[in-house]
Amino acid sequence: MINFLKKMDIIYWVMLTILVLLVSIIGILAWLGNNHINSLNKKIELLSSNITLLETTSASTTAELKESITQTHSDLSIALNKEKQNVGEIEELLGTVKKQNEEISGTVTTLQKLSDIDPELLQKYSKVFFLSEHYAPARMTEIPDDYEYFESKFSKLESQAYPYLENMLKASTADDLEIYVYSAYRSYEEQLALKSQYTVVYGSGTANQFSADQGYSEHQLGTAVDLMTTGIGGNLDNFDGTEAYQWLLNNAYKFGFVLSYPQDNKYYVYEPWHWRFVGVKLATYLHNNNKNFYDLEQREIDEYLVNLFE
Repeated sequence: MINFLKKMDIIYWVMLTILVLLVSIIGILAWLGNNHINSLNKKIELLSSNITLLETTSASTTAELKESITQTHSDLSIALNKEKQNVGEIEELLGTVKKQNEEISGTVTTLQKLSDIDPELLQKYSKVFFLSEHYAPARMTEIPDDYEYFESKFSKLESQAYPYLENMLKASTADDLEIYVYSAYRSYEEQLALKSQYTVVYGSGTANQFSADQGYSEHQLGTAVDLMTTGIGGNLDNFDGTEAYQWLLNNAYKFGFVLSYPQDNKYYVYEPWHWRFVGVKLATYLHNNNKNFYDLEQREIDEYLVNLFE
């Protein structure tokens, strides 16, 4: 029995010791756990603080970045608009330069054309301007017999004006009319001889009404023609009663020819046979506005010189 009790005591103390050890171990573990938790909590707090700082910094950085992006976008827009403005100014400048170049080119072309055209060809001569005895067209073309009223008369016309006359005569033939050249270029000497003849026959007063003095005749320019048709016996005074004359009134302007001395003109008697080449542009203007060549001021006429052979 005593041994049993001793054993029980031993067991008691062993268990007590174990219990104390367990409590100690638990206490130690609890202390270690608390320290670890506290350490973790501190780390969590530190991390939270860092996160908050990062969030604050990030928000600030994001705001600055947005502001920077906005400012950059604004700066780029301003720069782009400025460049567009510069491009616009450059394009406008280029357009101005191009226009000036075109104007200069046009002026040069006009001057070149004018340099090739005899300025005398659009002057008003009948008792207004004078041609010297030395004047003659630079180039003349002999009119073929097929277009002459008198065969082998060897009439001539200014070379650049001749194709317009030829086309007009061909067009009249296509309309079943017979129109011929009765007279064309006359030199200063020929006009002098003709006027002297008329003066002897009709007297100077009458002759001056229908015949120009030498130097004042449009025929000396080489761009005027007297036209005739068949059926009137070669009588110029009867020309205005023919279909040929009516055809010329309606169509001659298309080929650059105008009637120099219509009815009631203040220079010479009515000459329905006398037609002068002044260029299609001027002839068309006169026809459309019911005006005569000698009604215009010389400065108005001179504007058409550059288009004389166009």
